[in-house]
Amino acid sequence: MFFHWSYLLLIPGMLLMFLAQSKVRGTYQRYAQIPSSLGMTGSQVAQAILHKMSITDVKVEPVAGELTDHYDPSAKAVRLSEGIYGSSSLAAAAVAAHECGHVLQDKRGYAFMNVRASLVPAANLGSQIGPMLVVGGIFLSSMGSISSVFINLGIILFASVIAFHIVTLPVEFDASNRALKLIDEMGILQGEENKGAKAVLQAAAFTYVATALYAVLQLVQLLVMSRNR
Repeated sequence: MFFHWSYLLLIPGMLLMFLAQSKVRGTYQRYAQIPSSLGMTGSQVAQAILHKMSITDVKVEPVAGELTDHYDPSAKAVRLSEGIYGSSSLAAAAVAAHECGHVLQDKRGYAFMNVRASLVPAANLGSQIGPMLVVGGIFLSSMGSISSVFINLGIILFASVIAFHIVTLPVEFDASNRALKLIDEMGILQGEENKGAKAVLQAAAFTYVATALYAVLQLVQLLVMSRNR
């Protein structure tokens, strides 16, 4: 098994990601136990927001798993996890509204959302192939220019992963801001309930920040490893 001391640089990122995941699960579980005063389920919240925004071509449907909620622009569907779709909790309202925030971004041509979508193929390829090319280039260090080609290509590909995660931040923050504004204006949540929704979405945002920082550390690790080959 190949090991280089630079892998130690990833430890802070791993710890941060673990902390972020623990925080989002803890916050979600807390507010998933608190019902909203209006008793609207996640599905009803999403449908109410879409109706308010005069959006008729997007469906709301359940999806298996926990915290698997997402908006699929190609299928025009807001997919809510089992714990959100039929739940009337504060967490369900927050998550459902957040996914509808992505619908509004899609409908209004939010630039960062379009950029993120365009980066998906390169980011998927970069995350899978980039590190392998760098390691392969190191093993081929005796071959001079060929080694450099492998390493540089791997780093360039992985840079697309960084770009994807950086662009994801404004996309997710904007969707959450839209969600909080909508559930407040529409009276979906009342008074102090809005603080619970904000806590859920802020915890989720922390995971995106942690993931982006971890990706940056991965790039730094690849650069250090390639320079010390």
